[in-house]
Amino acid sequence: MKRHRFYLVGIIGFAAIILLSSWGFLVHRTVNQLAVYQLPKSMQTFFYLQMDYVVKHSVRPDERRNTDQTEAPKHFIDAEAYGGDSALWQMPTEWGAAVARYTKDTLEKYGYVPYWVMVMKDRLTEAFRQKNRDSILFYAADLGHYVGDAHVPLHTTLNYDGQLTGQKGLHSLWESTIPELHLKEYKLYNRYRAKYLADPETTIWNVVRTSYTLLDDLLQEEREASKGFADSVKYNIQMRNGRESKRYSAAFARAYAARLDNTVNQRLLHSANRIADFWYTCWVDGGKPDLDQLLDAPPTKAQKRKLKEEWKLYKKNQLLQNNLLIARKSAATPGDE
Repeated sequence: MKRHRFYLVGIIGFAAIILLSSWGFLVHRTVNQLAVYQLPKSMQTFFYLQMDYVVKHSVRPDERRNTDQTEAPKHFIDAEAYGGDSALWQMPTEWGAAVARYTKDTLEKYGYVPYWVMVMKDRLTEAFRQKNRDSILFYAADLGHYVGDAHVPLHTTLNYDGQLTGQKGLHSLWESTIPELHLKEYKLYNRYRAKYLADPETTIWNVVRTSYTLLDDLLQEEREASKGFADSVKYNIQMRNGRESKRYSAAFARAYAARLDNTVNQRLLHSANRIADFWYTCWVDGGKPDLDQLLDAPPTKAQKRKLKEEWKLYKKNQLLQNNLLIARKSAATPGDE
């Protein structure tokens, strides 16, 4: 009986991660993979040969949320709690100044993702400086996750699940259900190569500010889409343990996605761009170590040729068609990390 109870708890815990995680496993893994293709040649071969790790472990911060009580606030920032709609443009961008103004307890309650991105940026920079392969991969995967989180509008508000406006369930609808339904239609390539960030702190704050500005449209489009749906069609309604459970239906998700146009796709691409920028900036600030020297063996001609061919398919937006998107390969095997 105990084993069955433990198994049930495990399933519930994993379901909670899926429902509450930022971007969902699919997109976190996708953007980390896309970021690898955007790196300069001096970094790309190393990251390409380690891509399975960097991609699959991109979801590790969400998995930690079930066991680490300090983890959750690193994924979001509730702008309104810090002073209203203009707070993200007025807050101190340096951690010490923020603690002095709001207290550490307040930051831990209402989230501090842009501050945490800078902590991870420093850790990855030091890993490059020390030429520590394991640490480079660990912090690159984690940093990619938090940068991705900052691009999600619902990670910048107290109304994180639409619960304050009668739109409960919007969180997973926007960042998980819609990408799952429409990824095959998304553009996964844009003409972008990693750039050095002279001011990474301002960069990540601009990311969360932009995310916040998307909130009103995100909420309003759900209201507009709802006008054409009765609740019986808008939701999948189930009874669980005597309680009614409602989740947005696939039909409604498609209608809502149509109203959003390419917003989700654009946030996905921007996430990949900024992840590549942060990785590249950390490498530069860490002294530009020769990453090929950290490999177990020099890259072979076959490996270099495979990277070149894969990059061409990425450029043609044909990763999915050629079964090269790792997120799709691992979607059926959760917990394979």
